[in-house]
Amino acid sequence: MNTFHSTRSNDETLTSRQAIRRGLAADGGLYIDDKLGAAAIDVAPLVGASYQRIATTVLAALLPDFNAEELRQCVEEAYGTQWSDPAITPLRPLGDDYVVELFNGPTSAFKDVALQILPRLMARTAQTPAERAEKIMILTATSGDTGKAALAGFADVPGTGITVFYPEGKVSDVQRLQMATQTGGNVNVCAVKGNFDDAQSAVKRIFADEELVRSLSQEHQVTLSSANSINIGRLAPQVVYYFSAYAQLVERGAIHVGDGVEFCVPTGNFGDVLAGYYAKMLGLPVKHLIVASDRNNVLFDFLTTGTYNRERPFYQTTSPSMDILVSSNLERMLYYMADKDTRLIQMLMNDLTHWGAYEIPEPLLGKIRRLFGCGWADENQVRDAIRSCWREHRYVIDPHTACGYFVMQQMPRDPGTPRVLLSTASPYKFPRVVGEALGIDDTNSGDCADDSTVSPTVASTNDFAFMDALAEVTGTAAPASLRGLEHATPRFATTVDIERMPDVVRQAAAAL
Repeated sequence: MNTFHSTRSNDETLTSRQAIRRGLAADGGLYIDDKLGAAAIDVAPLVGASYQRIATTVLAALLPDFNAEELRQCVEEAYGTQWSDPAITPLRPLGDDYVVELFNGPTSAFKDVALQILPRLMARTAQTPAERAEKIMILTATSGDTGKAALAGFADVPGTGITVFYPEGKVSDVQRLQMATQTGGNVNVCAVKGNFDDAQSAVKRIFADEELVRSLSQEHQVTLSSANSINIGRLAPQVVYYFSAYAQLVERGAIHVGDGVEFCVPTGNFGDVLAGYYAKMLGLPVKHLIVASDRNNVLFDFLTTGTYNRERPFYQTTSPSMDILVSSNLERMLYYMADKDTRLIQMLMNDLTHWGAYEIPEPLLGKIRRLFGCGWADENQVRDAIRSCWREHRYVIDPHTACGYFVMQQMPRDPGTPRVLLSTASPYKFPRVVGEALGIDDTNSGDCADDSTVSPTVASTNDFAFMDALAEVTGTAAPASLRGLEHATPRFATTVDIERMPDVVRQAAAAL
């Protein structure tokens, strides 16, 4: 069972429970399982199965030391009535392609798929009396969606607390309000001066600060863990929706079991697309994985040149959850693609830390490019994609999904291979961006979504007015949890410098 270890060394092996509880390895690496892919999952029995059954099957392969009853309980609690669609991640036709909706959870973003189950898994990781006496402090940096999904998942969960840091002014108003109004006696939210990479790097330094970690344990009986996709317990549930999408394609008659499928994935931290790679290693017939980036196209440059360089301009875009220059989960993919060479991964990550860049060997790049394609969209292309998707398919997408939609349309079609776009967030999380792309603006100019006009009284004042206008024009409905934010009272309004983040963690631990 002790098959998990750091991407950067084999010095210590853990069970999946221990890896989930710790979140990040002491050497800064990410936990991986050397047994991954040793046995394939038979897809055929999953066709026609419920999402819950598929989840139980896939998670049993990824988290082997959780027993069947534990997984069944976690799955039932995570994927129940809090989801607006009983299919959890339904597949929809999109012209000649398909889109899998990952935003039907309580916070209207794909992060819910993992963060509704992670607290349930985390609650079952305590194996010793000392662990059962500990309180777990979930420490997370967010570029927009992870924060709220983690807060919603861990709010008032016994034995846990959660502290979320987000970059001030670099998330949407709706995302900020979702976090700032979060209820729960064990939650804490703080803005930081900087971008997401600054916040994420600071969180990693906190995990690696042995003195701080020791003091939290000794003084408050608090241990740190993570809800970012650096935590294997956050990544594993994301693998499930690839299997679910494939099973739905078979059920529709679009493919036969064994046929290849191409997935196009908007991603910044590489977790969402890495889950597709894990699915392939588990035997799912994934033919290609297309990485879609926004203007912060560090992944595009890496996948085309083999050089990863974070020393570049940072752009604040309309797809803030992808505004990332240090894609942490790339490290896991490199580990497996490099035939589990921990020394190479350690060298690459040292280069990234000290020089801001690294370069992989040409044979490794060739191996990666046989599976991974890539593309990116600038701000004009994002807006055009939102408008084009509505006009051609009467389907409304958010700016992150629009990056994927644009890239997918630019890719040459592989005849006979279905393409599935991962739709990552509700368009109502970004109503102003989507509304303006569809011609809903305060001047009442431009083409509206259905070539009609929109009253200026519902088009200009704030994001909630845009929600109402978007609903009126498209005939869709804003999720009640988002529309209700207009009159919710913010609880958290603190902003700190990056250097003060450890102090915030100390205060939050003391409050537990």
